Amino acid sequence: MKSLNRQLSDAPTTIFTVMSALAVKHGAINLGQGFPDTEGPADIVRAAADALLDNRNQYPPLTGLPELKQAVARANRRFYGLEIDPVTEVVVTSGATEALMASLTALIDPGDEVVLIEPLYDTYLPVVRMLGGVAKLVRLQPPEWRLPREELAAAFGPRTKAILLNSPMNPAGKVFDADELAFIASLLQQHDAYAVCDEVYEHLTFGAARHIPLMTLPGMRERCIRIGSAGKSFSLTGWKVGYVSAPAPLAAVVAKAHQNITFTTPPNLQRAVAVGLDRDDSYYTELAGDLEAKCRLLTTGLEEIGFSVLPSQGSYFLGADFRGLGFAGDDVAFCRHLTQAAGVTGIPFSAFYDRSGPGAAGAGSGAPDHYVRFAFCKKQSVLEEALARLRGFVEAGLADVPETRLAAVD
Repeated sequence: MKSLNRQLSDAPTTIFTVMSALAVKHGAINLGQGFPDTEGPADIVRAAADALLDNRNQYPPLTGLPELKQAVARANRRFYGLEIDPVTEVVVTSGATEALMASLTALIDPGDEVVLIEPLYDTYLPVVRMLGGVAKLVRLQPPEWRLPREELAAAFGPRTKAILLNSPMNPAGKVFDADELAFIASLLQQHDAYAVCDEVYEHLTFGAARHIPLMTLPGMRERCIRIGSAGKSFSLTGWKVGYVSAPAPLAAVVAKAHQNITFTTPPNLQRAVAVGLDRDDSYYTELAGDLEAKCRLLTTGLEEIGFSVLPSQGSYFLGADFRGLGFAGDDVAFCRHLTQAAGVTGIPFSAFYDRSGPGAAGAGSGAPDHYVRFAFCKKQSVLEEALARLRGFVEAGLADVPETRLAAVD
């Protein structure tokens, strides 16, 4: 029989699926996948439930219900001073992942170059390549995750169509500052390129870090596609409601892509998210504060156990270097062994890099293989139990084992 799509058929099973299956098999606490283990606000859930019962369950408008589009525009103005036309400059999507797909589809023709920053969310690279785009990879280095300006400038060229910018950043927990954003903006203007801005963790920043949308910088209003997520802002990841804010010419083409991907998004969920976006500032402050406290709890506990923890300025995640534990293998082996022997699951950091071969600007081989990503968007009691298990794992000498003695895990 004729072959299937090679890029998809040859792709391995995602590490998230593999590690979650191992967590179930071994009864492990899953700090791998980034979703909260509590429900979102009760009033938003109630609004979704009530909206099912008022006879408005047929196809909503392609670009989204007016209620939600207007709420997205209000949120842009309220938090960032952005004036967005809800009619022509907002597109509601079935999750931020679909928003990414629709936005990149709207921009990329085969052969166009797209600048991506490693470590990166695992969807970015496959989507760019499926669309026929050429990825130009630029790597940030731990622990500071500073923007390498020379490498970034070298990644731009005459064929550059866009940069995909994730801030706050998964998995690094980095929030790009105003100076870094200004440098990126200068490259976009110099090369007449666009930015797809994945800002799903926009309200989840810690300490002095503040999220600044690239769209707010001079000259960027007409070049940016800004993506938000109700799943992250309201701890309702299963709802898969995302929203795109973009200048009308870009939004119109994003809408055409959206039409051919999912067409629309459940109307009851759209109406409930509109309620959520209008919540007062205290909600967003408390959400970030709660996550910051959990980040501190996990950071302190891991450091006491012997990990070296990378700073997290935002998102659901932190990275931890396990070399101080004396483990003999790489990050994939460590995460498998940790699941089996400690009953705690993380994600190997190398999963967030392109390992397929050398690329531009230092990409390809040489990705760090001694970090694990942990999600702290869990109940405090769950994090405390995970730390207790990890402490016992280290005290029992189960981390300091020769590679030849590592148990195989199916």
